Amino acid sequence: MRRLTVFNNISLDGYFTDRRGDMTWAHKSKPDPEWDKFSAENAQSSEDGALLFGRKTYELMVAFWPTPAAAQQMPEVADGMNRLAKFVVSRSLDKVTWNNTTLIKGDLAAEVRKLKAGPGSSIVVMGSGTIVAQLAKERLIDQYTFVVTPNVLGAGRTLFDGLEVPFTLTRTSERTFRNGNVVVTYEPQ
Repeated sequence: MRRLTVFNNISLDGYFTDRRGDMTWAHKSKPDPEWDKFSAENAQSSEDGALLFGRKTYELMVAFWPTPAAAQQMPEVADGMNRLAKFVVSRSLDKVTWNNTTLIKGDLAAEVRKLKAGPGSSIVVMGSGTIVAQLAKERLIDQYTFVVTPNVLGAGRTLFDGLEVPFTLTRTSERTFRNGNVVVTYEPQ
């Protein structure tokens, strides 16, 4: 069975978007070659993995990663983003244009259960806070990896908005970087 993993940036005060819904603050860290290498390796790590996005995240991603600017600025990451299979969950989109992308409509939990039962390695959810909250509620997420950035936003949206029943996670790894980012991985108990 495929594992479903969340990989998201969060601020020190626990938000993944600021009060305007913006996530660009998470990508303004100090230059750090070790972080750049980690990002490139992370994007290239799975030949048969897949990405899962909600509509808003998909629209942000497709606006950048298939472009020549992305290939020039971050070639390894752009290659991984463009090469991997991608699934977009949306009620409003009728089509997707990014290569290797499949549109998912209908019951999110049921569709994700089908994806998890299918062939391949992990499926990674990036951004997509509404999707994360819904899948967390259904206990379909096998692992959460957070990049805790040295930013305090004061307000915004957490990844778990609307979660009605609390649950506990166990930390399985952590790694710090010179730019102030800390990557922490948790699994549900």
